[in-house]
Amino acid sequence: MELGGRMLWALLSGPGRRGGTRGWAFSSWQPHLPLAGLLNAKELVSHWTAVFEKRGIPEAQASSEYIVAHVLGAKTFQSLRPELWTQPLTPWQLQCIQELSSRRLQRMPVQYILGEWDFQGLSLKMAPPVFIPRPETESRVIAVDKGEAAICLTEENAQRLRLLDRIRIVPLDVTLEGSWAHLLPWGPVDLVVSNPPYVFHQDMEQLAPEIRSYEDPLALDGGEEGMDIIIHILALARWLLKDSGSIFLEVDPRHPELVGNWLQSQPDLSLDLVAMRRDFCGRPRFLHIQKSGPQRGCPADVWPGPQPARVPG
Repeated sequence: MELGGRMLWALLSGPGRRGGTRGWAFSSWQPHLPLAGLLNAKELVSHWTAVFEKRGIPEAQASSEYIVAHVLGAKTFQSLRPELWTQPLTPWQLQCIQELSSRRLQRMPVQYILGEWDFQGLSLKMAPPVFIPRPETESRVIAVDKGEAAICLTEENAQRLRLLDRIRIVPLDVTLEGSWAHLLPWGPVDLVVSNPPYVFHQDMEQLAPEIRSYEDPLALDGGEEGMDIIIHILALARWLLKDSGSIFLEVDPRHPELVGNWLQSQPDLSLDLVAMRRDFCGRPRFLHIQKSGPQRGCPADVWPGPQPARVPG
């Protein structure tokens, strides 16, 4: 350990006097010596946690664990192989931990220090001054369907993709009177995204056999003009959407005009058709509808139901 201590001292006291960012980082080690015996991951985490706490650095232990794990090639300290916790570090690894920890002492966010960050299953490159995605801003989803098979398959997929903590699955028939009340605990919402039953009833027999023979007709048949479920969804928006919230619908190419005319006949809903998008074949198939203002009798800052519990972090 004495040899290791001399190596550490030589490594960190030499290059650190040449100036620049790296020089500042290396020379800043000296107030925190001696570190002659701190040559494995667990001991370095403990050391830098104490240093960060003394300097008032937020999330001191998490910061030190992320830095040490990053240098050792892992996302988190807990994901390291147990043998790496007590295995002596190389001089290069010690140098990297020293430099990254010194940046944290300058209050640089850990995300920028590491140069990458995992968010919602994606590994994103991070560099200042680009915005850092944080868990308190991640979206949460309410999935609504009346079909038991669809509900079961959604739950299975959410579990397989490890999304159960970010999705609420609600069995619900939106055509039932007062169905919006079942969604009150999770509203108001920013977006409603729906691929509703929109096939014109007279077109059902013209569907390809692969669709007509195997898919649920209730998930396809939208009534005489394909508007039955679409109208229910639009009517629900007065209760579910935040002001300036949006609805995104997949529709039949004949629906943009029908939906636009229907919305104009329902001014109390305060919904406007603001955009239409075409599919890969050039057909108008996707509608963006936006809520334009607060509803009468329902103040903009009041949601008529119990508020959802706040999620820490």
